Amino acid sequence: MTEYKHSDFKDIRAYHNSWLLAIWDWLFTIPFLRRFRKRTAKTLTLEYQEGQRELIEQDIRHGAVFLTNHRDIVLDAAFLSLKLRERYHIRPYVGMGNNLFGKWWIEPLARFNHVFVVIRGGTPKELLHNSEVLSAYISYLRGRGKSIWLAQREGRAKDSNDLTQPAVLKMLTMHTDDFLTTIRQLNICPVCVNYEYDPCDYLKAQEMQLKRDNPDWRKSKRDDILSMKTGLLGWKGRIVFRMTPSINHWIDMHEEELRRMPHNEQAVALAEQIDRQIHANYEIYDRGTEFEDYITTQIAKIDIPNKDEHFLRDRIIEMYNNPIRNYEKTNTL
Repeated sequence: MTEYKHSDFKDIRAYHNSWLLAIWDWLFTIPFLRRFRKRTAKTLTLEYQEGQRELIEQDIRHGAVFLTNHRDIVLDAAFLSLKLRERYHIRPYVGMGNNLFGKWWIEPLARFNHVFVVIRGGTPKELLHNSEVLSAYISYLRGRGKSIWLAQREGRAKDSNDLTQPAVLKMLTMHTDDFLTTIRQLNICPVCVNYEYDPCDYLKAQEMQLKRDNPDWRKSKRDDILSMKTGLLGWKGRIVFRMTPSINHWIDMHEEELRRMPHNEQAVALAEQIDRQIHANYEIYDRGTEFEDYITTQIAKIDIPNKDEHFLRDRIIEMYNNPIRNYEKTNTL
């Protein structure tokens, strides 16, 4: 395997000016996020899998990869980082796709705020190389006791049926030949992200109809920027981040069985365990009778040719029902 140095990560790495970051955090970032939360959400809480707080706090003491389901392009990482900084002085590095750097000012600001670039697109050879460099960079950060935020899949699950992509776990270990040992070293701690209301629900439903009507339809950079803006400024109600223990405990219990599996099957088994930990920790909101009026209001924001209101309503309802289905399924196993 290729040996990587810090200089090899210049195209993707975040900035590392620690004292400047500390000043920036306490003077600007943290106060801004606190004010912003009050304007766009009723509450923001960091909770723990029931009865597991002490174990989780021990797991994250020396850093972790916080792998989460994905609701908002920017705020999932920003709000989790805020709560981790307030409670544990942990400031995770954040992976963000290069497709989101649509404005000249976003990239330097993002990198200053501990964002590193996940390069997407390119030829198969370029994709392979970029994935291996990213894998080595994440391992480099963890080797120095740093924490990292990553989503469990590329992009957000439009229907909120959150499923971890085994490919994400394979990417994290591309720079090495020992899958399980590397996964252990990363110390993956799944976190369940819950928004009472998703400001982008109508945009996701709109995308689903556009793709249904034209399979070749693709989102533009303008669409990505609109999703970022809508997610940032829209009302989210009650936000709950629920932390779960490191998957290393599950690996310890099943290592003999895992070692007998081919690499691909190991990745699938670990992805399924991450899903179980996330699904079991959804927040189940009592939305009340006004929820139907909310859906009607969201559908009214959609302006596309041949608007199919029945389809759009079903898709939005599905987004809010899928976490409930997965929660019930996991908690009855």
